[in-house]
Amino acid sequence: MKSARIATSFVLLAMLTFCLTAGSRAARQPERPDRNEILGSLLINAYHGAEPLAEKRFVSDQGKGIIEEVSEKYAARYLSWKREFLSTEAGRNQWAFYQNNPHFTLRITVSRDNAEGATTGNYEWNGAGQLVAATITLGMRLDAGYPNPIYFPVMNSLVPTESSYRVGGSTLAATKIAHEFGHVNRTAKADPVLYQLQGQLIPQYNKIFLSNGRNANDPRLLELARQIGGSPVEIWEDREYWGEANAMVYLRDRFTEESLRCSLFTKIRQTVDLYARSYEGRFLEIAQATPSRKICGW
Repeated sequence: MKSARIATSFVLLAMLTFCLTAGSRAARQPERPDRNEILGSLLINAYHGAEPLAEKRFVSDQGKGIIEEVSEKYAARYLSWKREFLSTEAGRNQWAFYQNNPHFTLRITVSRDNAEGATTGNYEWNGAGQLVAATITLGMRLDAGYPNPIYFPVMNSLVPTESSYRVGGSTLAATKIAHEFGHVNRTAKADPVLYQLQGQLIPQYNKIFLSNGRNANDPRLLELARQIGGSPVEIWEDREYWGEANAMVYLRDRFTEESLRCSLFTKIRQTVDLYARSYEGRFLEIAQATPSRKICGW
């Protein structure tokens, strides 16, 4: 068993190394992994971390608002990220919603693991199927590193170029926090039974996919996809693009200067066109809701 785990880890590491190397060579015009289950999961895990937080099902109501469990050594940087997030109307409204919700507990922690990324999990539902708890874990270097453009077109738009304004530090961290709040917002609206079923059957799907020569047309995989509402990468990308939509809401409020926001939204539009065109509607709605009604390339 131990040797099998080591072998599996070696294969995944080798694949990730290949993907990152290939991505570096093709940085100017990366190719979209069209329903590639392995590459898709690796690219998403590169930001969220390879080990998802354990999912729980039905519990009693928690009712504690937002609980910040941050060690002293990370407190100063965390407070800087939090202030930046709360500097926007969107950030303040979402924070207040969970802080003042008597039936919900949102835990926020900072970890040395997955240092430049973040993860949302530990979801809990009550007997009525209402989401009552979640945990957001932020990496200790959240203010550094830009996720890949394929599944993170909004956060990746902050990558500095020679012709763009440099966005980093606490603003980058706050954008990542907004992405994670987007996951909580969306999961609260999801069918808890289906969400749990996806968590149970996606590992089975991946196991078959890895053992059948990566044939997504395997009848067993088609049946699993029917039960869970799509292939794992389709499910993952839908979740990520909801997180990115919320990150875009934060950036819309954060950058009110027209030319800067227009430049940023144009970059987002270009990346969405390349990698997420079928999800364009959710981003277009946000772009068209800017206070100045300037669509900026949308």
